[in-house]
Amino acid sequence: MSNQNEDKKPGVNFIRQVIEADLESGKHKKIATRFPPEPNGFLHIGHAKSICLNFGLAQTYSGKCHLRFDDTNPTKEDLKYVNSIQEDVKWLGFDWGENLFFASDYFERLYELACELIKRNKAYVCELNAEQMREYRGDLKKPGKPSPWRERPIDENLDLFKRMRAGEFDDGRYMLRAKIDMSSPNINMRDPVLYRIRKVHHQRTGDQWPIYPMYDYTHCLSDSVEGITHSICTLEFEDHRPLYDWVIDSLDMPCHPQQIEFSRLNLEFTVMSKRRLLQLVEENHVDGWDDPRMPTIAGMKRRGYTPASIRNFCEQIGVTKKDSSITMSTLETCVRDDLGPMTPRALGVLNPIKVVITNYPEGEVEQIEAPYHPQDESFGSRKIPFSKELYIEASDFMEEPPKKYFRLRPGGSVRLRYAYVITCDEVIKDKNGEVSELRCSYHKDTFGGVTPEGMKKVKGIIHWVSATEGTEIEARLYDRLFKVPKPGSDKTKDFKEDINPDSLETVKAYVEPSIGQAKHGERFQFERLGYFIVDQDSSDKKMVFNQTITLRDTWAQIEKAHAQEN
Repeated sequence: MSNQNEDKKPGVNFIRQVIEADLESGKHKKIATRFPPEPNGFLHIGHAKSICLNFGLAQTYSGKCHLRFDDTNPTKEDLKYVNSIQEDVKWLGFDWGENLFFASDYFERLYELACELIKRNKAYVCELNAEQMREYRGDLKKPGKPSPWRERPIDENLDLFKRMRAGEFDDGRYMLRAKIDMSSPNINMRDPVLYRIRKVHHQRTGDQWPIYPMYDYTHCLSDSVEGITHSICTLEFEDHRPLYDWVIDSLDMPCHPQQIEFSRLNLEFTVMSKRRLLQLVEENHVDGWDDPRMPTIAGMKRRGYTPASIRNFCEQIGVTKKDSSITMSTLETCVRDDLGPMTPRALGVLNPIKVVITNYPEGEVEQIEAPYHPQDESFGSRKIPFSKELYIEASDFMEEPPKKYFRLRPGGSVRLRYAYVITCDEVIKDKNGEVSELRCSYHKDTFGGVTPEGMKKVKGIIHWVSATEGTEIEARLYDRLFKVPKPGSDKTKDFKEDINPDSLETVKAYVEPSIGQAKHGERFQFERLGYFIVDQDSSDKKMVFNQTITLRDTWAQIEKAHAQEN
């Protein structure tokens, strides 16, 4: 077997070493990989790592990558998942071309091969129920014991299996098992189940099949039939590799793919279990599989993450055989790095406080030209209306600020982005004592960053939106879905108790009118605030913006603190 030790050189990993050795030796002229999802849920960021790896290897070595659905468990599968998976793979930037397959494409062939195993005395029909199966299987400390039906005659096994196929028996009455070794230290080799009776409707084959093959039997044979050269999977399948090889060798299949395992992605402050993600959806802890707080590819797309940022993230974390947890800030840095050069800027105010400029002409609206991107002139420019009444962020004003506070204060001055210097002359409060309005004066000769002679230079620059000309929007602000880095790590409680109740805040906000008619999927950086994307819930009556990510990585410090505590 080729050397699978990890290589620390950038861009090189142990899987690539295996492939390059196989190509150099002539073992393979072309490589073929596959991504084999089960259509029982939406794909998440962990699947993205596998997608990028399998399709990326095929691209690098001029091979091909198949998309094959493991649709052998119809009780949990749905066509909506098939469609969403195809959309996600294409959105990430990959194309399987003509190589779209389903395990159900091979049901007849798999049945014939199972009959061949029986004829070779390598499989038998067993009558143990589930409880008896657990008892007979043994555990890590004691070997299993043979089923009473292990030595059933070949002809009788064939007859029973054909009758199982014909639908004569109820669910659970019989099963087909491989005949391997009940004393094997690897429990997966203790006569594993190959077929079980399950009379349920299949999304593609209808009611044609009352029996369905198990994953460990289906997967290796599907790989072999398709001519896959390197079957790349996550570490939990390492103990299944002997069974993978046994099935192929027992049937003398002409193609024997090499299974290679790598560590799965564990991302902090989220969960990667489809079962747990389904719970979050079905129990309405989130707003569907594409909720922007979810680690699903659909959720990240809706939140405003880019395909390139996810691909870069998967490349950056690399491929190893060692399990580890990746910080969320690592992913978010990749998102920021990709969004920065490609995203136009705009002014938006999320938590508004009104500013009335007392010495500005009543009814006048000034159009201020500003670039869409500070470093790229190709983005062009837009007009921002400036008027007597404005909104600024409530956090940009303090009545009793600390030292080195450079934003607005009573009697203090600040520069409005692209516009003028203003001075706060009066603070208006409501009946509860809360600041409701600021009365300010503007300095006409300070437009465009000018500081007149004799005026002290203003250090603070804040953003703003015209209160009369701006567009009201709904802004959805997102935080971590869970409060702790490893949700559910405390086995004494339900993982859902770790859900962050403040993971979503919806606010009424205001943006400059240049983006007031933006279309679904358009992205903007709200200056000083973060990146936002127009959500699918937007309509002519209401604009909805999802916060993709903040400009500053405030969570990096939190994650650092957690790491120090642990």
